[in-house]
Amino acid sequence: MSPALSQLIPLLYGACFVVLLYQAFKVMGQGFKAIPRPGDPSAIGTRTASQQQSGGSDRTGRLTIHPELLDADGEITQDDLLTVRFSGDNEQPTMPRDPA
Repeated sequence: MSPALSQLIPLLYGACFVVLLYQAFKVMGQGFKAIPRPGDPSAIGTRTASQQQSGGSDRTGRLTIHPELLDADGEITQDDLLTVRFSGDNEQPTMPRDPA
């Protein structure tokens, strides 16, 4: 191997490392900016471009009622529902309307 090439390889390695490190911090910074912080006035009332296009907003904490739980009148059904348990569940089985 020539002496010039043996000196060039560590420089190329270092340059690639710096570029990848910069890209990693750039991606992590975008993730940190996506989380609204308490008391951050810039996060109040702002929506991302994808939220503006879809018309949706953050649904954290909102209750979702699936259509299959509604009866013909649009009310939540009072019928007993079938549940499936898989082996390895460590929870104690509970009966419907059981106070525990």
